[in-house]
Amino acid sequence: MLFDIRLQITYEYEDAAVAARHILHLMPAGLAGEQRLIAGSIDIQPPPDERIDRTDFFGNQVVEIAYRSPHTEESFLVKGRVERFARGAELDITPELAGLSREIAAVHSLGPDAPSHFLGASARVPMDDEITAYAREQISDGMTVFDIVRTVGLALNRDMRFDPEATTVETPPREAFDNRHGVCQDFTHIMIAGLRGLGVPAGYVSGFLRTEPPPGQPRLEGADAMHAWVRAWCGIETGWIEYDPTNAMMVGQDHIVIARGRDYFDVAPVKGVSRSSGTQTTKQAVDVIPQG
Repeated sequence: MLFDIRLQITYEYEDAAVAARHILHLMPAGLAGEQRLIAGSIDIQPPPDERIDRTDFFGNQVVEIAYRSPHTEESFLVKGRVERFARGAELDITPELAGLSREIAAVHSLGPDAPSHFLGASARVPMDDEITAYAREQISDGMTVFDIVRTVGLALNRDMRFDPEATTVETPPREAFDNRHGVCQDFTHIMIAGLRGLGVPAGYVSGFLRTEPPPGQPRLEGADAMHAWVRAWCGIETGWIEYDPTNAMMVGQDHIVIARGRDYFDVAPVKGVSRSSGTQTTKQAVDVIPQG
């Protein structure tokens, strides 16, 4: 499936920012056998005084920028064409939890996809006894790791309410879990915490999700949104799978990957600092247009 992607993020400052430095994770990824980036560009206005394009430890495309002169607005426009490949039917050959721990120990690698990076606490996902206990309540003896991932994701979708006004990007997973509401970032962080508590390596994926308008209604420009979901390591034979707890589904062709990491902190679309006073407003618009 081919998609044309357009993402516009704009920051407006009440008083001019006199300096700023940002790290951008905005370009759709190229992933062998999963997703092909055919073409892509990032237009940054005003043009930064410094720009570095690089790849981070996890293999994500990163742009670092710096401003050293006053400005009242920063705009990031991403355009790209992506081919997303369909996954084959999932054959569950994953071990039970006891077998998974042995397979994790057998991986003698510290590469970007090594499961050891995704087992313990990370910057935005602390280990949490309550979330672990919740995840443990959902599973039963004899379950495979694949079944555990789906079961925990389905439980969160059942017990949590999607509410775009309930949380911010700074909300801790435990707060969203206690209140049983949040957005895709919250669903994803809580599921990661629960799986890690069970001993299942789990990470964070940022990207886009193509959405469909109601029958008979035109598609609205900018109506698609940036999205987040979970990836979990299910053993040596299966490796990584991806699950979307916000929508209670395995990740498919409508999920377009931007970046992968341990949690939101690793892959935040725009991360950095600005030196300014007064208020700041942010606008975001996403279009994901299927091309057949």
